[in-house]
Amino acid sequence: MSEVWSKEDELAILDMINKWVENEVRPIAKEHDQEDKYPHALVEQMKDLGLFGATIGQEFGGLGLPASIYAKIVIKVASAWMAPSGIFNSHLIQASAIERCGTAEQKEKFLPRMVTGELRGGVALTEPNAGSDLQAIRTTAVKDGDDYIINGAKTWITNSLNGNSLLVLVKTDTDIKPRHKGTSLFVVETKDADGNFLPGIEVIKMKKLGYKSIDTCEVVFTQFRVSASNLVGGVEGKGFVQTVGGLELGRINVAARGAGIGLGAMELAVRYAQERETFGAPICNHQAIQLKLGEMAAKVEASRLLIEQAAAKYDAEERCDMEAGMAKYFASETGVFCASEAMRIFGGYSYSVEYDIERYYRDAMLMCIGEGTNEMQRIIIAKQLIEKYKI
Repeated sequence: MSEVWSKEDELAILDMINKWVENEVRPIAKEHDQEDKYPHALVEQMKDLGLFGATIGQEFGGLGLPASIYAKIVIKVASAWMAPSGIFNSHLIQASAIERCGTAEQKEKFLPRMVTGELRGGVALTEPNAGSDLQAIRTTAVKDGDDYIINGAKTWITNSLNGNSLLVLVKTDTDIKPRHKGTSLFVVETKDADGNFLPGIEVIKMKKLGYKSIDTCEVVFTQFRVSASNLVGGVEGKGFVQTVGGLELGRINVAARGAGIGLGAMELAVRYAQERETFGAPICNHQAIQLKLGEMAAKVEASRLLIEQAAAKYDAEERCDMEAGMAKYFASETGVFCASEAMRIFGGYSYSVEYDIERYYRDAMLMCIGEGTNEMQRIIIAKQLIEKYKI
């Protein structure tokens, strides 16, 4: 536990979030998801709750929450509706990179505005040809006087349509070996004071299976100018290291979202199993259903513990890529498992949009892919095991 935040503080924060989720988030989830409608009102409430500054340091006006409390907030939000958690998660990953790696001037310029939500951002890493292999990006930034000129395309970028800032990974040197030494990060403000996209930026919303209502887009940069003062850290060639350094918090967040989906799906299944009757008895009395519920509960609880372990190491500023990878892998797979098993418990009604479980099912798989695929997580875990038990 952080010295700044007591157990009583934690309980008060989580109680506030619980009430917000039950009173504001859950009631609108179905309508917004089915209509793929952006939750503007929730965003304004997130500003009031301080969620856009949740993990940003108090010296910049943020709450400075430890990862252990932040993860619990994410689990609760995702247990009702996973999508809104992406709005503040992507934003906070951007803020984390600036806070960890930015210059003093960059921190003072951007972080206080990010805390209030005046500046809302995301992270533009992925490209059509470069997902987990970030060294393969093709977007370039070429120095031109006091500016850099960015050309290239990013894809699957959260907060790119309704937000107004992005952390963009580019190549500033396309020839250097190893390739990661040629990457750099820029803070890009994408809109003018009137909310219009700046010249050289085109944003195209993508259609998705799940994760509806959230602005996931392709972002195309064409001769876009950004000030050299927006180069994170002020030095070229650090982008890959700066990016990877922020993935631990991102993976803890995705793990929490996976656990939240698992928890929410389990709760729906437990309720439905008591309401639905077959052969003259509630289906919760049938062993086949009890076996499913028992395994769901064990996996959700195990996910929580893995997340707590990773968050504790992160808060202690210890290396936690293996622990974060374990939590992300297991908890996201738990989300998929619980959503799938709940679909079976709901039977034919699981295919009806009358019931929320179909949304959990559609949202779950994304957590196994985003923030580094689960195949990559297992490779990371295995490499550390080999190093730890080297003969």
